[in-house]
Amino acid sequence: MWPTLIILMHIYLVGTGQSTQPNILWITIEDTSPQFIGCYGNKDARTPNIDKLAAGGVRFTNAFSTNTVCSPSRTSIITGVRTYETGTGHHRSKYAIPDFMSGFPYYLQQAGYYTSNNSKTDYNIADEKTYIRKAWNESSDSAGWWKRKAGQPFFAVFNFMDSHQSRTMTDSYKKYTKEVLDELPVQDRIGENEFSMPPFFRDSREMRKQFARVYNSLKLTDNKIGELLKQFEKDHLIDSTIIFFFSDHGEGIPRGKTNGINLGYRVPFVIWFPPAYQHLSPWGTRVVTDELIDFADLAPTVISLAGGKVPDYMKGRVMLGKNRSPRSTYIELSSDRSDNGIDMVRSVTDGRYLYSRNYMPFMPQARYINYMETGEIKKIMRRDLAMGNLNPHQRKLFDSRPASFLFDTQKDPWELNNLATDSRYKKIGETMQQILDSCILQSRDIMFLPEYEIAAISEKKLVPYEYRLNERDYPFREIYKTATLCGKRGKSIAQQQAAWLTEKNDVVRYWAALGLRSQSTAVLQPYKQQILLALHDPYPPARITAAVVAFEAFNDPGAAAIIKEFLYSSNQHLALMAVNYLLYSSNPAPFLNTIKDILSRQATAGNVKWGAKDLLNRMGSGENTQKAKVQSARQSVNDERE
Repeated sequence: MWPTLIILMHIYLVGTGQSTQPNILWITIEDTSPQFIGCYGNKDARTPNIDKLAAGGVRFTNAFSTNTVCSPSRTSIITGVRTYETGTGHHRSKYAIPDFMSGFPYYLQQAGYYTSNNSKTDYNIADEKTYIRKAWNESSDSAGWWKRKAGQPFFAVFNFMDSHQSRTMTDSYKKYTKEVLDELPVQDRIGENEFSMPPFFRDSREMRKQFARVYNSLKLTDNKIGELLKQFEKDHLIDSTIIFFFSDHGEGIPRGKTNGINLGYRVPFVIWFPPAYQHLSPWGTRVVTDELIDFADLAPTVISLAGGKVPDYMKGRVMLGKNRSPRSTYIELSSDRSDNGIDMVRSVTDGRYLYSRNYMPFMPQARYINYMETGEIKKIMRRDLAMGNLNPHQRKLFDSRPASFLFDTQKDPWELNNLATDSRYKKIGETMQQILDSCILQSRDIMFLPEYEIAAISEKKLVPYEYRLNERDYPFREIYKTATLCGKRGKSIAQQQAAWLTEKNDVVRYWAALGLRSQSTAVLQPYKQQILLALHDPYPPARITAAVVAFEAFNDPGAAAIIKEFLYSSNQHLALMAVNYLLYSSNPAPFLNTIKDILSRQATAGNVKWGAKDLLNRMGSGENTQKAKVQSARQSVNDERE
């Protein structure tokens, strides 16, 4: 029956002068993980419009953002290229991409489509305005399908901001009340005791008040999606449009967004097909699929749907239609700097197991990012930590990370149990590490350069995407060999890292010093002279990293002087590096006056200033005396009992 109906539908469309190319609607939302949506099994959620779309379409259980924060995620979406190739993995950076790498809607225009974006861009690239103009017929708050020519197929994006992290945690509660709660009918509001708390958060009244924001923000989002779909039906477009629904990355809560784990990467994802185009779905309809997809697949898929030619530089899969690519058995994911919070994680997943390599494991999962520290939920968490109110899983967010994570996301959806050192999972971990190594070597991941270097390349009008392919300038295997030990701990590893401190290549020496940052003082002691000699390294990222190692391990006054010098640096990347190292220092107190002076003179700008403010807040809050606070609190309890 269906093939006959499809043929009749096509004859009808041609007869009425309408295109047989499908219209394509993207509904994108912000900062949301599948665990918080009804159709993914959350019985506390109220997302009937999303659930209805999923029930009638194809729901993906293994869809992943290529990054864990919005702007790098959107770079991958709009270019069809992963950020560890374009060099755009750092949130809020503006590095150039090649001229030939047009935004994928440009190729839809070439195929006859009207392209509209309502209205978020945030593509994290240089000269974004020019890029936007070329990609879209219109990108604005008033853009939509209604401005196309009669019969012209369209590609329309509508982005809903209501589930963004600003609503769920960082805005004041007063602003959240105005922008979310007051916009919801009373019967739609989700109370503070009407949901289950994730186990890595303390289940307290204060935390519930804050976490209810996640559910109410999603409810408002779902209501607005329902309004858009009603308008769509009113305009008689349902029968001719393929609808995509997804979030830009994982949940905007502490431990989710910005973290290189499943909760940061995995997204809700649905494709809905009208009867006329159900033949394009390899899964059928009204189904659930565990097929692996990530955001680099979106551009080639949509270009292929539109009948265009997929550019050779797009390496993602075509998921739908006659040009469908073979299924993936694993995908590589990445997480880098977010605002002032530097980090580097590379991950690989087969859908069930997620393996992550933490290259800066001396930083915890709940690292200092100024934007997140403004949220009341983060303040409550830090206060509970200081008072000793957290259980082991909850405290772990504030501990240094291991070199590797391995989670069975099927049995352990909240990623509480790291299997990386479990002998029963040794073979799985080794296999996934080998796959990750292969992916990284094949891509020649440009993000293994410190951002100081990426910025320097860009200032020379060089393009990181192309620079990474030049073996003379970027001897990647040599650099990666050093980086693979970073975060791993032990005497033999420290010995090799200390030896690399005198290598010819600047970036190799940087990675050698960064690796030593994760070693204990006892392990570093035999290499004290080599580390102190590295304080004279001519390459700034290597010198500042060696200085922090020397200060942490040996309390060296020369190292302290170098750190202060870099805190004052006019180069924002070097100053930010110094600040972040100190944020996780066991003794940042000697730098208190320096930080105060920097802030009072406002001598640095942007991310550097934010990072310095976090450091001041940390020292001012007395977090360095956390143990004393815990002991005092416990003593008070004992006193009351006595």
